[in-house]
Amino acid sequence: MAERIDGRAIAARLDAETAAEVAAIVARDGIAPGLAVVLVGEDPASQVYVKRKIEACARVGIASSEHRLPADTPQDALLTLIARLNADPRVHGILVQVPLPAHIDAGIVLGAIDPAKDVDGFHPVNVGRLSTGTGGLVPCTPLGVMMLLDSVLPDLRGLDAVVIGKSNIVGKPIAMLLLEREATVTVTHIETRGLADIVRKADIVIAAAGAPRLVRGFWIKEGAVVIDVGITRVPQDDGRTRLVGDVAFDEVQHARAVTPVPGGVGPMTIACLLANTVKAANQKK
Repeated sequence: MAERIDGRAIAARLDAETAAEVAAIVARDGIAPGLAVVLVGEDPASQVYVKRKIEACARVGIASSEHRLPADTPQDALLTLIARLNADPRVHGILVQVPLPAHIDAGIVLGAIDPAKDVDGFHPVNVGRLSTGTGGLVPCTPLGVMMLLDSVLPDLRGLDAVVIGKSNIVGKPIAMLLLEREATVTVTHIETRGLADIVRKADIVIAAAGAPRLVRGFWIKEGAVVIDVGITRVPQDDGRTRLVGDVAFDEVQHARAVTPVPGGVGPMTIACLLANTVKAANQKK
């Protein structure tokens, strides 16, 4: 039976560390780290995510502010808001919830955020720093994935890692973080030929393709560590839905360890957002 990597427990420990750092910053500076969350439109999933992030800020003492804009907000108006938040010394982190409405260019908007306040780690400057190993703010989900890996594999040197998924916000950053830790990394995706054969050789499998139950039991070798980043709501025969990952969890119990969905990577993403906000605040001191 594979070890179940408890993302909720690891996130709770990280939150406790973050809360202690927040208290130290307040004692030192007289002001709590500030996170501004911008939501454009009324996408239901985005509203849920924003609510969770605001609640998480309150738990650790981060001062959060919400900026909700209607779906027809002009791009220039959004850029004006970001410029104001960039200039506000009480704001240490800025998060623009995606997806954005179709008339807004997400690349332009995310690129307008001060890299020092880019707690999502999406700004080209932070992407460049990650790729060159020169610091910066790391995207939250990849950072969380590495912490989950560290809980079972503190030394990654020489291990074969396969990343399934090539997105700019998950797959590519995870690959760079693994390379920094001296793992041997293969980046694949759902169009990769012979994907099952490639995965079967891996000591570490990071599934981030957004394809429910893509990774089957026979893909995973005995003793591998599997991190499931995917999360999709799928319909059931009874008319209800349930959340599933990219990995057929019940089929990979011969692995050394595996993350569940939900309760694995998800809690770590928000915990790392809070940690990045504190890191940004400390860099501004």
